Formats: sequence, C-alpha cells, structure tokens
Amino acid sequence: MTLIDRLTRFLLPAMPAGDIADYPFVASDVALYHRTLHGGGGALDAQTWDDMLLPQYSAQLARGTSILGQQELHRRLHAPADGGVEVAASAARVRTLLDDAGQRALLLTACEGLRRADREVSETLFGAAPAPVPRWAPYLAWLPVAFLLSAVLALVSGFLPLWGVTLGLWLSLSLVQMRFGEAASEWGRILKTLQQMLRAHTLLSKIDSALTAGLRDDAARAGKVNRGIGRSPMADLPGAREYADWLWLMNIRHYFNSREVVRANLDLLRASFRRIAALEADLALARHLADAPRYCWAQQGPDVAMTNAVHPLLAEPAPLSFAFERRGAFISGQNGIGKSTLLRTVGLNLIVARAFGFSYADHAVTPALPVYSSMQNEDALEGGESLYIAELRRARELLALAARAPAIFIIDEIFRGTNHLESISAAAAVLHTLSASGRVLVSSHNLVLAPLLADALAPWCVGRVDGQLRLGPGVLKETNGIALLASRGFDAAISAKANRVHGWLSEYMAHPADCETVLG
Repeated sequence: MTLIDRLTRFLLPAMPAGDIADYPFVASDVALYHRTLHGGGGALDAQTWDDMLLPQYSAQLARGTSILGQQELHRRLHAPADGGVEVAASAARVRTLLDDAGQRALLLTACEGLRRADREVSETLFGAAPAPVPRWAPYLAWLPVAFLLSAVLALVSGFLPLWGVTLGLWLSLSLVQMRFGEAASEWGRILKTLQQMLRAHTLLSKIDSALTAGLRDDAARAGKVNRGIGRSPMADLPGAREYADWLWLMNIRHYFNSREVVRANLDLLRASFRRIAALEADLALARHLADAPRYCWAQQGPDVAMTNAVHPLLAEPAPLSFAFERRGAFISGQNGIGKSTLLRTVGLNLIVARAFGFSYADHAVTPALPVYSSMQNEDALEGGESLYIAELRRARELLALAARAPAIFIIDEIFRGTNHLESISAAAAVLHTLSASGRVLVSSHNLVLAPLLADALAPWCVGRVDGQLRLGPGVLKETNGIALLASRGFDAAISAKANRVHGWLSEYMAHPADCETVLG
C-alpha cells in the first residue's frame, strides 16, 4: 500500500460497518433531480410514464444503484431530445464498460458507498441557493463558555443574581437547540450523502480509466471539502455527542459552518454530482445490458422499424417485427392477441432508444421524437370523472402536445366510454387531426375506423402464423369476440343469441328497412 493510499484511507470518512442496504426512495424523490433542472417538463408526461410501465422498468434498470444513479436514469428518460449528442456519448461509455467487466467491477466498488445514502441531495445542490448564515452564528461558541463561567462565579461568590444570569444562559442554550436542532439533524443526513459522493469522487479519481478522467482535476479539492463538512470523530464516542450538542451546541455550530462550506463550494459539488450520477447511470445500463438476452444499438432515422423486438418486462416475450410508415398505423387484431402488448413494446423501445441509444431488438431504426400515450384511462371516483370524460381530457392533452411539437402518439381503444356511433365519430376526428402534426399508432376494435382514416393511417393486423405473432398489412377479417363467450363458460344459448344479434346488426346496417326484431 502506497503512502497516498494510506493517507486517503486516513483522511476519508470511514465507511459504516455492515452490509449495504439500498434505501427505498419514493418516486417523487427519484424525480426531484429532473424536476429541479427542467421543472418537470420533457419528452414524457405522467400518463405515458404509467402507460408504458416505466416505473417497473426503471426499478429493474436501477437495481443496485444509488439515488444519484437512479435520478440520472430518470432524467435521461424524461429529458428533451438534444440531437443525440448526450445519448451518443453515454452509449460510447456503456460500450466501453460492456467490453471490460474488470473495469466495470472496479468502478462499481468505488461507488458502492453511495448506496448507503438515505437522503437525496439534488434539490440542495441545484435548487434555490442556501440562505446565508445568520450574522450572530459565529458568536454561538461563546454562549456555552459564558454559561459555565457564570455558573462557576455563582457557586464561588454565592451572589444570587448570578444564578439568574446562569439560568438565562441555560435557557438560551436550550432555545437555540430547540430552534435549530431538527434542521441540524436533517442537514446531517444531507451531509452524509454529500460525504459519500465526495468519497466516491476521490476513490474514482484514483482509478486509471478514461471514464474517470474528469474527476481527477478537482479530486484534491473534493477531499478537502469532504473533511470540511465532516464532524470530529470524537463526536461519535459514546455519550460524547449528546454532551457536545446540548452543552457546547456542536451540532448547531457544525450546521452553520458546514452550510457555509457547501455555499462556497456549490460549483464543485454540482459538478461532482453530475459526473458521478452519469457514471453510475452508465454502470447500471452496462450491467443491465450484460444480462439482456436481446438488444441492439438503435439507428436514428425517420421511420419506426424493428426486427424481433421484445418487451424487457416479459419473462417469455414473443419477438415481433414491424416497420411503420411515417404517416402512422391503424392496428387491428382479435381479442387477446396482444395488441396492447405490441403498443407497449413499440412505445418502450422508442423511449429507451431516444434516452439511452439502444432497443430490445435485433435491429432498430427509431426517430428521436417524444412519445405520448393514451392507454389506461379509467373512471375517477374521487374527481367525479367518468371514463368518457377522462378519455376526452386525455385526447385534449394529446392535441395540445401535437400542436406544440412533432411527437409519436400511442393510443389503445380510444373513446370506449360512449356509444358506438359517437365513439367512432369522435375517434376519427381526433385521430385524423393528431396524424396531421404527429405520428399515430392506434389499436381499436372499431374496424370501420380503418377506411375512415385510410389517408392518414396505414392498416396493419396482428395475427398468429405457425404459433408466432406476425404483423402484416390489412384489417382484421375474422373477429372472435362472440366465440370467446363459449370458451369463457357462457351457456350455448347466450352464444346463439349473440350470433343472431350480430347477424341482424350486419344486415340492418346494409338493409335497415328489411330487418325485423331478432330477440322479441
């Protein structure tokens, strides 16, 4: 062990004993970095995030990653397209990590301590600047001294008024502790995360890798700041912390002093956060892809085309190939064939390609466009919003997004909450308008929409060929909604009646004057 290594171990805060236990951060904490930087805007909105099962996907992607890496992955998924510069740079780093498992393990070990963090710090670093320390804060060190001197003088002299001074000083100590004690405790959690970040900064800078070169120039300053915001090891002695805090106000004084250190070094702390979060995110992606059974580096282009694409959350996904024209697609298929899974597969792969540069396919061509969806509209009992009203609200949101900038819109069973004729009419109007300024992928059982939208959306049908899912041009010919009645345990008489009604409706639509009642 070199002298530098020994000094590093001595000067850096010791790692806590025990196994690493990843703190279960809530979704709002993970999203805070993106919200602080971009105000919550970007290439995804809340409904698309849920529709595309991105909470589950993000949890899978970020397993074993600290809050910094989780926040960076979340930011990349939401970040507006930047022309692919950031994505290309990240993809190059991930490829390097994929090709060198030894370097990957070394970097992961250096970042390991970050997983002990139980407090997110992005809001502290990138939000509003910390308030200045009160002007009287430097004088806090004299308050305990004055208290002890007054107590000693009162005991020695027996002068009763001095006991009043002593009592007043004791109350002042207590008031300061009560006023700032909780804030100091919360600030202490923030400092622990910052210290782990700076410790990782120093350890990573010592690794001979091109991926850590940006951390070396200010590694010495990072170590100095780390020591500047830490408390004395003496404070961890049994009983010493309580005595030091309540009598000497060490926690409050450290709170104010360390805030000033953070204020003075925000540039370093922000840069350190960005670099380490980016490296952790790249490590998470490399570790994820190393275990992925199928992926490719996506090519950017105007079309949407994928070969043998799969959904990464499915245990046994059925690969599916497709190539959608720039004008969009109307997708039909039998009940239960997998239209919704297809839409989620397309959507998630488009989002991942835009954010990370890869897709879960053998080959992929994707445009760098934001993706918005409407797939899980439901009744909202709390807000008194019916299904149709929820669908209308979402459709209005999508139209507003389409008017703002080009995007890809993924829609499943639009306008289920109203009668058949009005559903088709409203759907045709909305989808046609959306397709004029964006690219629409929509699935529906209302097959009459296909000819109504033929000038805007190419018809495609999902089916099975030799047991495998296939997507081909055209509209569904053989429906199975009534056939499923028998397979789901309905009485044969119900199926027979349903078939009679279906036949009557078909004839009525062709020759309404010649039809008599069918159920009477």
